[in-house]
This record gives sequence, C-alpha cells and structure tokens, in this order.
Amino acid sequence: MENCLFCKFVSKEFKTEIVFENDDFIIIKDIAPKAKNHYLAIPKKHFKLLADMTADDACLLGRILKTIPTLCNLLRLENGYRLVVNQGDDAGQTVPHLHVHILSGQKMEWNPA
Repeated sequence: MENCLFCKFVSKEFKTEIVFENDDFIIIKDIAPKAKNHYLAIPKKHFKLLADMTADDACLLGRILKTIPTLCNLLRLENGYRLVVNQGDDAGQTVPHLHVHILSGQKMEWNPA
C-alpha cells in the first residue's frame, strides 16, 4: 500500500532495525514499548484486519504464529510472552497494516479495562 508505514519498512524504503526477516514477515522493535521486550511481527503482504484476510493470508498468519516460538532466544521469550493483535481504531490499531505485538521480559497483569 502506497502510504503505509509498515509497507515502507518491509520494502526498506524507510530504515528500521529489523531483528528477524524471512519470506513472510519482518520483526522490528516497537518504538513505544509497553513491556521490557516489545516487538512487532509485520507481514510482508498488506492487509489491515483479520476480516480482510484471504485464505492465503490466514495461512501466512499461521506461519508467523508458528515461527514466533522458534525465536525464543532472539526475542527473549523464555519466561513467557503475550501476543496482541489490535483490530481497528477503538482497539488501538494505529497503523492500518495487520501486525502482531510480541511482549515479554516481565510479569504481565491482565487489565482489559
């Protein structure tokens, strides 16, 4: 997508520190961390919402979710981690490109309010 910040990271038009990359996605550090370790897994294919996914996109997301635990040492996930996918403005999705927040490195409380 032409004006998408994450698409520009994926295409390397904008520089960012990529901590992992494969054919499906990149992982970068979040610039506004909400945990000691906070990364973003960003699919290389642009789509905004889970509702927008094709069957191929669902397989892509499955591969991303399957890969994250294999990066335990790189992402410092050894004591547990949280995955978050914000969907839409009210949920706090600030970039309109589906991405998975990976949070770890501390004890996390559940506070849905």
